[in-house]
Amino acid sequence: MTNKIKVGIPKAFLYYRYNILWENFFKKLGCEVVTSPDTNKDIIEQGKEYSIDEACLSSKIYMGHVSYLSDKCDYILVPRISDYGKNEKVCVKFNGLYDVVKNTFLFTKFIDYNIEKTKHKTEFMGLFKLGLKFSKNPFKVIYAYKYAKRKERIYNNKIKIQQELILKNKKLKILIVAHPYNIYDKYIGKPIIDFLTKMNIDILYADRLDKEISIKNSYKLSKGLYWSYSRELIGAVEYYKEKINGIIFITAFPCGPDSLVNELLIRKINDIPIINILIDESTAEAGLHTRLESFIDIVKQKEEKNE
Repeated sequence: MTNKIKVGIPKAFLYYRYNILWENFFKKLGCEVVTSPDTNKDIIEQGKEYSIDEACLSSKIYMGHVSYLSDKCDYILVPRISDYGKNEKVCVKFNGLYDVVKNTFLFTKFIDYNIEKTKHKTEFMGLFKLGLKFSKNPFKVIYAYKYAKRKERIYNNKIKIQQELILKNKKLKILIVAHPYNIYDKYIGKPIIDFLTKMNIDILYADRLDKEISIKNSYKLSKGLYWSYSRELIGAVEYYKEKINGIIFITAFPCGPDSLVNELLIRKINDIPIINILIDESTAEAGLHTRLESFIDIVKQKEEKNE
């Protein structure tokens, strides 16, 4: 029996957007998927060693996850994403990430695929070409992609339904506005989610709104916003603003796009309590809890006045 090829997937950045697709795709091709663990202090320290000081915390975390996987698999997946269309650009770090890790970890093998729709480089074509590296049968690769996309749709539909059910509850509802790799990362976002859950707060996630609905609503707040991922988030704020009691922004220091977009939203959204939480390597959980507790008190006081 031959050993399966091990494909490593760093549990950071776009993992939280595409993990269902990636894991099912490679498993269907007969690969073993190796995922790095939740972010911890060791991973952050490793990431700092391989990053410039000016890099955002999310980037440092990603480098730490790549370092963890570097000797534990045959290949590490690092996609290269430039745009999803003419006016749907992403932060430049997702375009240059493959080159950064390849030139940092010189003895590690990386695999990638490109998404750049303005040059007709689609997700399907990228993964199809990549899949042929693991199977010479093109029909098997196509089937693996379709299977993975179906699993992804099922998962996304499930979380959308869960989100809509939360809107029917009568508890206080807080919308968390942040990139998935910040919200769901154990170091950045999980302490905030855990604290709100303990306070019996219903949590809505900006990234879980249907992408088409988000993009459509985003133009009510900004017609010229450059970054596609940020446009999805501001569209969710516009969609949910009449249905929530407060908004929490989570930013990994020093993210350039978030610093602009969050300020835009804070200036344009009125009558809803808002807090902007900036997380870096030295953020203390005790201080974070104090800020959150004060914010929830403000939200509750406002609701009591409106009753």
